[in-house]
Amino acid sequence: MTLGAGELAIVLPALAAGVLVCATHVPLGMQVLARGIVFIDLAIAQIAGCGVLLADQLGFEAEGIAVQIAALVAALAGALLLTWTERVFADVQEAVIGVVFILAATGGVLLLASNVHGGEHLRDLLVGQILWVQPSRLAWVALVYAAILAAWFGFRARMPRAGFYVLFAIAVTLSVQLVGVYLVFASLIVPPLATRRMTRGRLAAAWAIGVAGYALGLVVSTMADLPSGPVIVWMLVALGVAADLAMRTRDSAAAVPGHQRGQ
Repeated sequence: MTLGAGELAIVLPALAAGVLVCATHVPLGMQVLARGIVFIDLAIAQIAGCGVLLADQLGFEAEGIAVQIAALVAALAGALLLTWTERVFADVQEAVIGVVFILAATGGVLLLASNVHGGEHLRDLLVGQILWVQPSRLAWVALVYAAILAAWFGFRARMPRAGFYVLFAIAVTLSVQLVGVYLVFASLIVPPLATRRMTRGRLAAAWAIGVAGYALGLVVSTMADLPSGPVIVWMLVALGVAADLAMRTRDSAAAVPGHQRGQ
């Protein structure tokens, strides 16, 4: 499969967006799995999306600063709410996150109920428009992501519970507007889940799966003229399953000699 110059001009910025999303979401996703709060990203992503839709309903420019602020404020409010519920309802936090998610999801539908283009807006929020990402936007997003990664790797051991939620909310807010809710969830969960058996080099392997999934998904979707977001999700899952099977095979092969020696 080969891409022409025109197609590359579209695919390369989209791939850069995918690399940026993976850079932040893979390490944060590992923490999400460790905490057992898998659906937090969907909840906060939907809350951020409600902020975007509300700003749109109020007539603000789609790429304007007001929309960014509305999405961030909504996501931070959701993050602080979930910080509080984690303290008060620790035993049912995953269920609480599910309730918050469904409220945000249906809230978005209600916000768009009177909008003649509501279905299109909702699809863009969920599936994303990664092929139309603006290169100029990626520069400042990269700066924010770099600050998030510096804070996470530099202060993770001393970071309070609320700190994780705040960093998470900022990352998800930016990512939802770059790639959509579905890819945010897949980027956070699939690579860390696929590498959960690894004890060494896990982060690098998870990053590799994420970037490869975006690259392969963009190429396949472009060549087959299919929506990029869903194809990337499928490629991420396919690569994740392949990686998990490879590790299972390796572990089984490594265990056989030891087992035979014990007999």
